[in-house]
Amino acid sequence: MPGPLFLSQTMTFYALQDGIAVITLHHPPVNSLSHGLRSFIVQALDAAEADPTVRGIVLTGNDKAFSAGADVAELGTPAQLAEPILLTVLARVAACRKPVVAALSGVALGGGLELAMTCHGRVALASAKVGLPEIHLGLIPGSTGTQLLPRLVGVPKALGMMLTGQPQTAQAWADSGLFDRVVPDDVVGAACALAREWADSGALPASTRERTLDSTAVAEQVAAERAKLSARQRLQPAYGALMDAVAGCALPFAEGAKRERELFLQLVSSQAAQALRYQFQAEREATKLPPDVQATPRPVRTVTVIGAGTMGAGIAICALDAGLDVLLLEQNDEALARGQQRVSEHYSGRVAAGKMQPAVAAAAQSRLTPTLDWTQLARADLVIEAVFEDLAVKQAVFQQIDTHARPGAVLATNTSYLDIDQIAQATSRPQDVLGLHFFSPANVMKLLEVVRGAKTAPDVLATGMALGKTLKKMPVLCGNAFGFIGNRIYNAYRNQCEFMLEDGAWPEDVDNALTGMGFAMGPFAVADLSGLDIAWRMRKAQAATRDPRVRYVSILDRLCELGRLGRKTGAGYYSYTNGRQAPTTDATVRGIIEQASAARGITRQPLSAEQICRRALLAMVNEAALLLAEGVAARASDIDVVLVQGYGFPRWEGGPVFWARQQDRAALERDLQALAQAAGFGFRLGDLDTLLA
Repeated sequence: MPGPLFLSQTMTFYALQDGIAVITLHHPPVNSLSHGLRSFIVQALDAAEADPTVRGIVLTGNDKAFSAGADVAELGTPAQLAEPILLTVLARVAACRKPVVAALSGVALGGGLELAMTCHGRVALASAKVGLPEIHLGLIPGSTGTQLLPRLVGVPKALGMMLTGQPQTAQAWADSGLFDRVVPDDVVGAACALAREWADSGALPASTRERTLDSTAVAEQVAAERAKLSARQRLQPAYGALMDAVAGCALPFAEGAKRERELFLQLVSSQAAQALRYQFQAEREATKLPPDVQATPRPVRTVTVIGAGTMGAGIAICALDAGLDVLLLEQNDEALARGQQRVSEHYSGRVAAGKMQPAVAAAAQSRLTPTLDWTQLARADLVIEAVFEDLAVKQAVFQQIDTHARPGAVLATNTSYLDIDQIAQATSRPQDVLGLHFFSPANVMKLLEVVRGAKTAPDVLATGMALGKTLKKMPVLCGNAFGFIGNRIYNAYRNQCEFMLEDGAWPEDVDNALTGMGFAMGPFAVADLSGLDIAWRMRKAQAATRDPRVRYVSILDRLCELGRLGRKTGAGYYSYTNGRQAPTTDATVRGIIEQASAARGITRQPLSAEQICRRALLAMVNEAALLLAEGVAARASDIDVVLVQGYGFPRWEGGPVFWARQQDRAALERDLQALAQAAGFGFRLGDLDTLLA
């Protein structure tokens, strides 16, 4: 028997169990298929085949992972293509003359699942999770996954897994053909038993690679799934490439695999895949605090949410889902009852939709304590204020919080625009105050801006970031400035879109151009959805201090004066019938826009979709440069995370900073100068040097 095999910096084991060579992958933390681990697998297989005492082989990982797939750090680098590449490893597995069984526990994702599917058999713990998530990085499975999975489970089920990219339990796939056995425990023992059965039979099971599929059925099934792709999916090259690769299942395996590989390599170097890899890394970085504020978070087990409106109830649901105890505080019985009903309806809806077990929903609701009693705040480790967006109102609430919250409790305000320091001044402990800007609906949206006040203690910031992770949010650190990162950039973007209305575009021109690029919604459809009166109220509050020389577009004001407040009133920028948006603006809106153009002395000129998108992006880029220079954003990449996670920016475009870095520098500067000239007085040009570094 050969001795244990080791890799540098990787403890990986080879051992015999009653004639079965058990090859255990152990490359922390998730057995990613780095070049070193790929080399080990080949060495171990060679050793097992050369050993006459070995009758069968089991490949396994650990409780956390069989293998989570490719090493993301290697994507696009020479190491990714260094032999043995994964395809070489899989060819070695397929060529084994002794039965090879994969024993899966933890996760088997991407290349890890491709490795398992290449084995002669697969045994999995019921709780193991499997998936092919490459689509999230703008890729397709590149090591025969698009050929193996359809041959095992059929084209529709295979595409279902690959299109969503979401891991699912082995139990959910128990009867699909993907696994030979799904077991409750001792997965290695069960895999060894299967390998012995096949060794005793004296014949290897037929290779998945040798299975054939009906070409007509494959073509019809792929066409049916292709027709279901959404408009946003059609904008991303990986979705079409996936359909093309799976269509190759109608070919002999080697030809289909060759086609898959060609498509995969084309995608690796595509801008969409580069943008998605960038966003993946940017999200990892965003959760890290700068060195000057790194600290140990304060423990949080009980949270008080003040305000049981839509936002407050959503925040409460987030905390309940995370297993925290929640006190929901309101000012009167009626408001509290409405808040309780919002929470209850959420959970009953989840149960009715089959997305949550009744026992889980009941357990979550059992952790909720509705109350009108301010003294209950003393129980909370963290207090989140979610009341009306008015500085005086929030300061009054924080005076109450200061009176009743226990010493050392973290005090958070869920404000979108207001000054954190002015709110903190209402307390005797500004070091305990920070901003936690949730996005609506709070129990759905992933972004959480964690706002640092002038006196916020490092461990309070660390607590805010840790809470974001606990709530399964994407926490991003922001400085205390009007609108923080997201709303500050969105305001600049929206202003530019309003300028384009005066210059010659209609609202639907702007919205269609931006959704055509991949934005989830256009700015005017968003405004109608949220209600025009929200922005109108803020504009009126700022009117007294607005410099008359600033270019101000009054179109929204005129709409609100006519009672057109958006969807809720049946009309805003668009009109609505039975909740359905008209495809174009009506004569009233166009008349208001034409009057605004005439008042500014503008001869209206149509704008192309390309012009609209570029001007909108330029406005974002300029504001991003200002935010970075002012220290509101700690990293340029944080800005892209905020825009993608909270504002519907197309993920496969990376974000405004990533976009800017793909542009010609001279053209970018020229167009920003033109943007500044068109905006007129008060427009500040940002310095691109740091942003583009």
